[in-house]
Amino acid sequence: MLNILKVFGLAAFSFWLAIFLTPFLTHYLYKYKMWKKTARTKALLGGEAEIFHRLHKDKEVGTPRMGGILIWTTVLIATTVFFILAKIFPTSEFFQKLNFLSRSQTWLPIFTLISASLIGLIDDFFQIRGKGKYIAGGISLSKRIIFVAILGFIGAYWFYFKLEKSSIVIPFLGDINLGVLFIPFFILVMVALFSGGVIDGIDGLAGGIMASIFGAYSGIAFFQNQIDLAAFCAVIAGAILAFLWFNIPPARFYMGETGILGLTTTLTVVAFLTNSAVVLPIIAFPLIATSASNIIQLFYRKFLGRKFFLVAPLHHHFEAKGWPSYKVTMRFWIIGIIFAIIGMVIISVGK
Repeated sequence: MLNILKVFGLAAFSFWLAIFLTPFLTHYLYKYKMWKKTARTKALLGGEAEIFHRLHKDKEVGTPRMGGILIWTTVLIATTVFFILAKIFPTSEFFQKLNFLSRSQTWLPIFTLISASLIGLIDDFFQIRGKGKYIAGGISLSKRIIFVAILGFIGAYWFYFKLEKSSIVIPFLGDINLGVLFIPFFILVMVALFSGGVIDGIDGLAGGIMASIFGAYSGIAFFQNQIDLAAFCAVIAGAILAFLWFNIPPARFYMGETGILGLTTTLTVVAFLTNSAVVLPIIAFPLIATSASNIIQLFYRKFLGRKFFLVAPLHHHFEAKGWPSYKVTMRFWIIGIIFAIIGMVIISVGK
């Protein structure tokens, strides 16, 4: 009973805490005009992004970025509050149970979430200010990839040397020991998931997808009896749902790099902690499909001299075909929920 209260209760606490914090955050974001001053006009390969500019020229300016602050700040506050309460009331079973900070389950994902989110916050700041060598683009993509790779190495080191994990689980087949190759594999997965962050492009899209993914991992961790990790994922999901409340069209703020960078890197850590990295492409299918659409588009443009999609990533392709943004968003949500459920089933029956 206490385990159920811990997971669902903390998810609800996180949601209402984030709802309470939102007016303070939005007041600051609007007061200091924390949004892009000009809409993006260049594509990834350097050409003119005419279709994207036509679809989003009025949305990219005037709406604050940095909404992801709400997510990781809520998680940080919830973690700190229940850790302190557990220390103040050491004999209370209730407060001891609600404390979900633990070395084996949540130290690394919390460290990943906060550190990656802070780097994303810096990137958002430069995009908003648009000064110096960071004009309109924030920290360069190559520098962000390097940071993610470094963070991935730290995570892989922790798993390999501290937690003594070097194998991955393939459902229905069992464990495969990668040995030292576990380290580059971990880094590769984190970089690949980070590339899926381009899904943050339509009001409500990234929030709904991420909520279903972390909700699924909360369930997976719960059934694996990793209750602290399940609570951590539930707290993230609750905070994302509160963010989504204000992000559905018309968005009050955007998640920004401070949200998407922290969530994608943390998701990698959670996947490895639950021995479900192999199933991650299913649970996080919308992220993988979105990233793949960019890769396909780049390949066609570079080697074939033409476009495969009207515009990439994938969700903008459907917008260009005439789908209203809300239709794209809600259909992606549905697909995300279905694939998250499929991934949970595979993990559950494929032990």
